[in-house]
Amino acid sequence: MRKVLLFCFLAGYTFAQAQSELVFVYFNSKPNKAAFYANPSSELTQKALNRRTALGIPLNDQDAPIEQSFIQNLQNLGFTITDSSKWLNGVAVTANQTQVNLIKAQPFVQSVESFAKNSSLVLKTQNINKWESFEQSQKILTTFDYGSGSAQIDQINLRPLHLAGFTGTGVTIAVIDTGFPTVNTGSAFSRLWTNNRIKGGYDFVTKSTNIYDATLNAHGTVVLGAIGGYIQDTFVGSAPDADFYLYRSENATVEVPEEELYWIEAAEEADRKGVDIITTSLGYNIFDDPKYNYTYAQMNGTTSFIGRASQIAANKGIFVLIAAGNAGQQTWHYITTPADNAQVFTIGSVDSAGFSSGFSSFGPNSSGVIKPDASARGSASTTVNNNSTTVVSGTSIATPIAAGGVACLIQAFPTMSRDLMKTKLRQTASLYPNTTDQMGYGILNFGSMYNSVLNTSELVKKDKIAIFPNPVKTILNIVTEDEISSLEIYDNLGRSILKLQNKKSVNVQDFAKGTYYLKIQIKEKVYYEKFLKE
Repeated sequence: MRKVLLFCFLAGYTFAQAQSELVFVYFNSKPNKAAFYANPSSELTQKALNRRTALGIPLNDQDAPIEQSFIQNLQNLGFTITDSSKWLNGVAVTANQTQVNLIKAQPFVQSVESFAKNSSLVLKTQNINKWESFEQSQKILTTFDYGSGSAQIDQINLRPLHLAGFTGTGVTIAVIDTGFPTVNTGSAFSRLWTNNRIKGGYDFVTKSTNIYDATLNAHGTVVLGAIGGYIQDTFVGSAPDADFYLYRSENATVEVPEEELYWIEAAEEADRKGVDIITTSLGYNIFDDPKYNYTYAQMNGTTSFIGRASQIAANKGIFVLIAAGNAGQQTWHYITTPADNAQVFTIGSVDSAGFSSGFSSFGPNSSGVIKPDASARGSASTTVNNNSTTVVSGTSIATPIAAGGVACLIQAFPTMSRDLMKTKLRQTASLYPNTTDQMGYGILNFGSMYNSVLNTSELVKKDKIAIFPNPVKTILNIVTEDEISSLEIYDNLGRSILKLQNKKSVNVQDFAKGTYYLKIQIKEKVYYEKFLKE
C-alpha cells in the first residue's frame, strides 16, 4: 500500500510542477562593489590576488560579491534560493510563468533566463554518460619508482620536467567532480596529507564538507589519484607535489541542470582560494527532464551556463582543463559542455600506441573551434584508489594526467600568459599544425614545450647543442660550442645513475637497453635530452 501511495504522491507532484522551470535571475548591479575594490582581500585570498598580479589581470565587477539584499528580496517573495553566482550576478529559482513575471517586475532584476532549451515560459532521447565515466579493470602492483604510471608519463614526455625539479610544487589545482571517498584514509593519498597538500574542499550538492562520504561515487578519487597519487616504488602521479582543493559538483545518481550551478559555485570558490588550475571530467548535454537538453548546435561554448562560467574562470588566469567526453562510438559522438568553450583546454584520449581511443568524443564545437585541443592517454591508464593502483579508461583519466603536466609547466613558468601556454602546448603536440576531430592537435609533449620556451628565452640555444648517435651503443657525444660544466644521466625510473664533470662524451656501453635522460649543465643553463641505448 505504501508504494501505491508514494506513486500517487509523485504523480501529483509532477503534474503540479509541469509548468515550472529552473531559471536564472540576473541582477542589474552590485551596489556595494566600491567596498570590494577598496578591500579586495575581503573576497579574494592573497593567492588569488597574486595570480592576477603575476598575469596582469585586473580586478573587475565579476570579482565583487553578489548583493545579499537582492537575494533577501526574492526570498521575501517566497522563493527558495540555494544557488547563486557572483560571476553571472544572479541566482537560480524554480518558477512558473506568473512567478517569472513577478520577478521581472522587481527593480533590481535585469533579466530572467531559463535553463530549459525548449522552454514553456515566455521569455534529448539518447542518454550519454552524465559524467565522463571510466572503466576499471584489475589492480596492478609493480616494484619500481613510476611503476605502472611510467608509460602515461612518458607518452606526454613529462619526465624532463620532473627531472628538472618541476613536480607541481606551489601550484594549486581544484578538482571538481563527483566526490572523493577514501582520499582521507587511503594510503595512496597519505603523502598528500603528510605534506599538507590537501588544502580544503566542499560539497556544493549537499552544501556540506562531507566530500569523503563512502557512499559517494569514487570518480573524483581516481581523477585526483592520476595527479597526486603516490605509492612507493609503484606509482607516481603527474604532479605529485601540487596542492589541491576538492569540490563536489556532480550527483552521479541524477542529471539535473542545477549541477551546472554547483560547478559554477565550485569554480568561483576555487578562484577565491587562488587556484592555478581547474580540472573537470564532467560534461552535459542530456538531462533527466528533456526540456533542459542541449543540441549539438548549442555546443558553441557560450550557450550553456557552465560554458560561460568556464570562460570567466579562464579569463581570471585559471588554466581550465575539461574532458572531451566518452561518446565517440555513440549516435551523439560530440564533445559536451563545458568542453565546447573556446577558452578551456579540452582533452581527448589516446591508447598506448598513440591512436585515438574509440570512445573519445569528436569535435569541433558547433562554431567550428578545434576541439579537443590535445590528447593524453585515456585507454587503460593507471591511477590509484584507496590503497592500490587501478587501471581505468576514459577521457576522465586523460584529463587529470594532462592537468598534472600543466601544473609542472606553471611551476616552471609562473608568469607565462595562460593563453600563450595553451598555444605552445598545441604547437608542440604530435600532429601540429594538423588536427583530427578526436585528437585535436595530437598528443601533448610537455618536454618539448618546456625546451621550446627555454630556447625562446635565450636560456639555451638548441642550435648550439646536439647529441649523437641516438640511438647509441657505446659512446654518446655532446656537441656544443660552450664548455660543459656537468652531465647527469637518469634512467627511465627517474633515478640518477651517472654524474660527470667537464665531459663532452659518455661511455654507455654497459648500460642496459632502454630509454635514458641526459641533463647537460652549461654555466647557468640547463638542457635535457632523451636518448635510447641499443
